[in-house]
Amino acid sequence: MTLHMDASIDGAQDNRRDSMARLRQTAAYAAERLAAKREADTALPVQLFLPGLEDFMRAMPNHIARSSLFAPVARGRKPLHKDALLVSRGDAIISFSGEQLDESQADVWMQAMHEASKAPLGVPVTINRRSFLKAIGRHTGSSEYDWLHRTMKALSFAMLSIEVRNGERVKLQIGTTPRSRVLHLIDGFDLDPETDEYMLRIDPRWHGMYGNREWAMVDWAKRMQIGSGQDMAKALQRLIATSNDATQRFELSWLKAKLGYMSPMRKFKKSLMGAMLELERLEIVAGTRIELSKRGKEQISWNKLNHAG
Repeated sequence: MTLHMDASIDGAQDNRRDSMARLRQTAAYAAERLAAKREADTALPVQLFLPGLEDFMRAMPNHIARSSLFAPVARGRKPLHKDALLVSRGDAIISFSGEQLDESQADVWMQAMHEASKAPLGVPVTINRRSFLKAIGRHTGSSEYDWLHRTMKALSFAMLSIEVRNGERVKLQIGTTPRSRVLHLIDGFDLDPETDEYMLRIDPRWHGMYGNREWAMVDWAKRMQIGSGQDMAKALQRLIATSNDATQRFELSWLKAKLGYMSPMRKFKKSLMGAMLELERLEIVAGTRIELSKRGKEQISWNKLNHAG
């Protein structure tokens, strides 16, 4: 009898422990849902307002512009990444899932964010496709519309998780914990074939990536003048715009990885100098040279012109 009673007591205690565990899980889940709802509720009215940004400029968050998210890769079939760690500056850890993105798609994203800056983030933005293609320097034939649609799908699929640190202090975290969903370059879009318009949605959390004026101002007119086949020059223009330093220096090995250049270093140097000559032609930089750093590493340096962007 005593053994039977002891077993009953033990069973009841186990049931209570299981019940308490389920209650804790339910409470944790409810707290997570509430935190996510509060995040969404507080984010909806945020305006992607970039002070001092003229209409002839476009903006990209510095940590995105410095990373290998967009790269001057060859056209055609591109690699598909899954939780790939992007090349970036040491204070940012960015993981990416999606199709490798190129410089023409960087044009689309910068123009899309420019359009989105006119309305509160999270509110759908109406974009006329013909006007949009003209704004990024493209023709308006059927093949261009097809390309734009493929690009919109690629940007909607692209997923990022980002952690930015200042020393030991975490400044920004998006998509790095179970409570924070990943960040899409475009949150979604719909096409109205009758009006030939897109309705774009941008995640309100992009506001945080533009915080504290941490964004590159890209001179759009000069970008549209960069010669055909000069995608590396476009990528370097974005990188140059992330800093106001008069003299800028980058180690060649880091820059080669950031630009996704797979051929030998000697070929990279030739392509790199060709791209920099294009930027010198447009008076974005001057005095480009390849030299040795104080640590004996090969680096490229240039002088950023005051009016460049």
